[in-house]
Amino acid sequence: MTALISTDGYAAPLLASKNNLVIKAERLGFLSTRDKLKFMAFGTGPSEAPDFRTLHQAFEHYARVTPNATALVHGRHSLSYQELNDNAERLATWLQQNDVREGDAVGLFLTRSIPMVVGMLACLKIGASYIPQHAGVAPAHQLEHIVDVAHVRVVLTLSEHEDSLPGFDKVDVIALDTLMKSATFKQTPIGGKRSHKPDNRCFVLFTSGTTGNPNGVQVTHKNVCNIVMTRPGNLGVKPGMRVGQLLSIAFDMSAWEIYVALCHGATLVIREKVIEHTACNVDVIIATPSILGQIPPEQCREVKTVAVAGEPCPLPLAETWGEFCDFYNACGPTETTIINTAKLFRPGDTLTIGKPTPNNTVYILRDDMTPCNIGEVGEMWAGGDCVTRGYLANATLSEARYRPDPFLGDGHTMFRTRDLGRWTETGELEHLGRTDDQVKVKGFRVELDAVSNILEQLPGCDKAVTIKVDNNYLAAFVTPSTVDERTAIEHVAAHLPYYAVPVRVMTLTSFPLTDRGKVDKALLLETYHLFHGSKEEQA
Repeated sequence: MTALISTDGYAAPLLASKNNLVIKAERLGFLSTRDKLKFMAFGTGPSEAPDFRTLHQAFEHYARVTPNATALVHGRHSLSYQELNDNAERLATWLQQNDVREGDAVGLFLTRSIPMVVGMLACLKIGASYIPQHAGVAPAHQLEHIVDVAHVRVVLTLSEHEDSLPGFDKVDVIALDTLMKSATFKQTPIGGKRSHKPDNRCFVLFTSGTTGNPNGVQVTHKNVCNIVMTRPGNLGVKPGMRVGQLLSIAFDMSAWEIYVALCHGATLVIREKVIEHTACNVDVIIATPSILGQIPPEQCREVKTVAVAGEPCPLPLAETWGEFCDFYNACGPTETTIINTAKLFRPGDTLTIGKPTPNNTVYILRDDMTPCNIGEVGEMWAGGDCVTRGYLANATLSEARYRPDPFLGDGHTMFRTRDLGRWTETGELEHLGRTDDQVKVKGFRVELDAVSNILEQLPGCDKAVTIKVDNNYLAAFVTPSTVDERTAIEHVAAHLPYYAVPVRVMTLTSFPLTDRGKVDKALLLETYHLFHGSKEEQA
């Protein structure tokens, strides 16, 4: 590593590596010399090469060197690395025999199970991608849209879900659990032509589709290897450790759970109905803060590492878990491959989303795409190896959100996250909510997460979510139900301007969640209007 030294002695590291992620100082406009150096130093993650170029190469390595180690556990069933690899090889051959080719997409419409993982690995081995959807949760019209836009010709499911799937036109729907028990499958040859191209798609993650048809994010092996095989995304996982698989397969964080285990020779413990039964028996938990908040920490004292992402993390949650395990607060939209920033939090720390992960960059930019001064609030753009290939069959949206990276140049791409943030003086990122969550109230701009953060500083308040309920009013929801509404409102009023004070603070025993484990804000808004109507109606 080399460094660029300014006249005031501040050193900004420039990464001299095969990743060559060097921010070009001449692209930084009118920033002061000191802020240019900090923009480069803060915005560039360390250089670290993943151990393997594709996900299945890493898994196959452990199938060779530790064939008898347990790869999967689901209830009373388990598979060794050798058994899992043999089943995935047979299914890979079966897919090829059924005309699935490199570059094709296979529907994986099922639920957490051992066949689910077999299906994932089989697709990877032949250079195909899979599209995971949670059967029984994803609506029929969404599945039909996915099959149509991705040109899916084979859907893998479980026998229990066959009758609930739509009647797809010209698509073979195969119950994996039934297939794997058949004599024909057991006689299918192991081995064949396998693909090991890091730029191949490994999966396509479709957004929830709450604002229309979902969009498919095309994720490559290179993207995922860069997070699960470098620090801190590898979470220190080693052979012999147990990693929980708690999340919906349609949620990108489930890929973090699965591949951080199987790419490091660990055991993936697939959740059954009661989440804490799994969580208290593993070494590593990956979850949204809302999901983690449902798990009793006193039952998980043997857990070594916890990582949260997907939504803002309440400080009390981080403090509680950080007392006895390594606690990572991370951030990143699906389009930047699970996470692209992370912080190892210790009790007493300021809770930020940390720094860019290896081989990645983060820029804080103004609306005109010029760099913000250090400490100035702007929109986060992400660059480097985390940036995915774009949206499937949606060039217009891809062009709007994926742009050529002027700071790295050399053909690199950056992604517009729609998250607001700013750099601290120590080079960590403060997440200040979504651009959608920056609202106007009585003519003033309010960051909803800022209101929630103040509420979470109230003793006895574990979590808070603030929403705009009418044109000029805010409401907040908090847990637990013992929080006093008047005390909460007065607490906000003592710290924020009058226009940022919620008109109501509603207490809950728990927050309603989406199928991806995030707070369901749409349902909160419905709940507010159900009980309180609108201020205009009351007037």
